[in-house]
Amino acid sequence: MSRACEITGKKHQTGHNVSHSNIKTKRRFMVNLNNVTLFSESLKRKFRFRIASSTLRTIDKHGGLDQYLNKTSSRLLTDKALKLKKQIEKNVSQKAN
Repeated sequence: MSRACEITGKKHQTGHNVSHSNIKTKRRFMVNLNNVTLFSESLKRKFRFRIASSTLRTIDKHGGLDQYLNKTSSRLLTDKALKLKKQIEKNVSQKAN
């Protein structure tokens, strides 16, 4: 299992530890990942994800998983999130008819 967000694809970053004497050593800044269960209101189902804390805060800000996926550009989402976004759009369009 890779250390990447399953919705946004956010991965680790690289940088340096810098000592007092300005000696730089390579390091990795890891993503703060959490296992969460999110509920889709339109599909009436729960989905398990391993997502970054920043992604979880953004989902809360948008008002839920469905609203976040609808407002977010498709190019910013992973394949798993795109598949779920299409399911939600299909379900909403069927309910409208």
